[in-house]
Amino acid sequence: MKIEGAVVFVTGVNRGRGLEFAKQALSRGARKAYAGARDPASVMLQGVVPVKLDVTDPASVATAADTARDVTLLINNAGIARFGSLTDDGALDALRAHFETNVVGMLAVSRAFAGNLAVNGGGAILNVLSVASRVNRPILAAYGVSKSAAWALTNGLRQSLREQRTQVVGLHAGFIDTDLTRGLEVPKATLANVVRQAYEAIEAGAEEVSTDEFTRQLKAGLSAGICLNDAAPH
Repeated sequence: MKIEGAVVFVTGVNRGRGLEFAKQALSRGARKAYAGARDPASVMLQGVVPVKLDVTDPASVATAADTARDVTLLINNAGIARFGSLTDDGALDALRAHFETNVVGMLAVSRAFAGNLAVNGGGAILNVLSVASRVNRPILAAYGVSKSAAWALTNGLRQSLREQRTQVVGLHAGFIDTDLTRGLEVPKATLANVVRQAYEAIEAGAEEVSTDEFTRQLKAGLSAGICLNDAAPH
């Protein structure tokens, strides 16, 4: 599908990646861009329609979907990422929190908007995943588990929504230059480049996109039978 003329709904548009998705939607000629955020007043981008949305609140999700019935492209960007390993104190609570937002929240929003997309011709869903979907290190362990589950969820949604002609795209990215990674001494992609590749993948009809060389190498490693955790940087 084309971004030009589309009606785009982006979740998690209070800053960073979500804000960049909204900006580029407008610059690519989207007819309308909804900006979902827990606090709509925090959305300062001109030209978007702020919508109150907490992906962990069923009533909030239902209201947002009812508000944006004209949507043709859903960007599931909202998520949380907390540092820590699976053996840390509080790891179980951290895992539950990550799943509630990154997996259950993603499914809840996708289900709520699926009917709108069907009525409007099928459209597309982009799920923001991660290189951590494919490899897990202690620095972001619970996050990685949730993103692996979100990858499986994305593949399942693709099959479930194929009949209504909804394109479902998984975006896998490594470290991106955001507030979260500010203190990490690792190679980082720019937000603009990651979002650009995401929109190009949607327009190309792709089902997955890996936005950097390391993430692409990991994908290739899956087919080659390489132990991906051993290949990942510590």
